[in-house]
Amino acid sequence: MSARRISRRLSARTRGGFQPRAIIALAVVWVLLWDRITLGNAVNGLIIGAVITQIFPLPSIQYFGRIHPWRLLVLTLRFFVDLVSAAIEVSIATLDRHPPKGGSIVEVHLRVRNELYMTIISALVSLVPGSIVVEARRTANVLYVHGFHVTTPEGLEELRRDVLAVETRVVRALGSDEELEAVMGATEKETA
Repeated sequence: MSARRISRRLSARTRGGFQPRAIIALAVVWVLLWDRITLGNAVNGLIIGAVITQIFPLPSIQYFGRIHPWRLLVLTLRFFVDLVSAAIEVSIATLDRHPPKGGSIVEVHLRVRNELYMTIISALVSLVPGSIVVEARRTANVLYVHGFHVTTPEGLEELRRDVLAVETRVVRALGSDEELEAVMGATEKETA
């Protein structure tokens, strides 16, 4: 057997295994799909969840931080403020007789290397109207973000700062002390 096949089998074993949270989540989805909470639906959901997690094992996500409730509330409230203001901005641009032409893509190097944070940041940025993450490079820790209203170099820099501000809020809400120090230290260097 080749080294590549052995490596694949070992990585599949380390990724797979018993995943109770994933099984429970899939069982909940199963019960919601049937629109009726019964013992049979719940048991079938657990069985289906166990089978799916064995056939398609989910990769484990490293998370060493802790949730900071106040900062999580700030992150959530700021997201809703950004959501509403961007929706108004996009609506105005849509109704304008001369809407902004084009848009640009900016490369944003995230400061904390964590797949969970990258996923959350990508979701928060993409859910705000007018911006979307078009590519995420996990190995390089880079997001490529398109802004529909960005037409100048200053606009590119503002979009980059906005994405990094989202990263800062996510790390402040969910990160460990070391991750928070890394983000805050990088922020101080950028502003100096």
